[in-house]
Amino acid sequence: LENLQPEIKKLSERLRYEVSVRGKQLGWSDKVARFHFKRNLRRIITELYIRDNCHPFKATLLVWVQIPMWVFVSLALRNCSVGALNSEVKEQFSTGGTLWFTDLTAPDSTWILPVSLGLLNLLIVEIFASQKMEVSRFQKLATNFFRVLSVVMIPVAATVPSSMALYWLSSSFMGLSHNLLLRSPTFRRLCCIPRTKSDSDTPY
Repeated sequence: LENLQPEIKKLSERLRYEVSVRGKQLGWSDKVARFHFKRNLRRIITELYIRDNCHPFKATLLVWVQIPMWVFVSLALRNCSVGALNSEVKEQFSTGGTLWFTDLTAPDSTWILPVSLGLLNLLIVEIFASQKMEVSRFQKLATNFFRVLSVVMIPVAATVPSSMALYWLSSSFMGLSHNLLLRSPTFRRLCCIPRTKSDSDTPY
């Protein structure tokens, strides 16, 4: 998508000129000319997405799987920790922890898991923010929203069973690992990911 932007810009300028010439020939108003420009630009961009197989919707597909799975696993862990009808399951959770969180049914009183979760989520948000060269107003709002959400998750994680906080921390750690891995020039070359203008030889 990023590599397509210069081509889209060039085609957009050419289309603007063609619509302007055609509009003068046919006596179009500014409103009609804008309508034809936007409609044809959408068609051109769609053709480019099809040609390069990179429609923006594909980037959101994972989210539609990831969010429901995150919710369902969180609810399942909560039920196993505090709402399990089977006393054996609850007993296993109450003794199945490690280090300072030996009881997975109780919240982490040390706040180590919640604070670590908040810091990891903030780090992921900042990595995403640093990748954007030109940031729109919506992207700024979205980034600030996720920054606030990362901080709000700290007290939330401190009130839920440690099993849920541990799952959230593990999930965020995997997300951070993926982000860092995908910034590696060596890994990107191995996966044949094309270079973009925002790429860096020293991403870390």
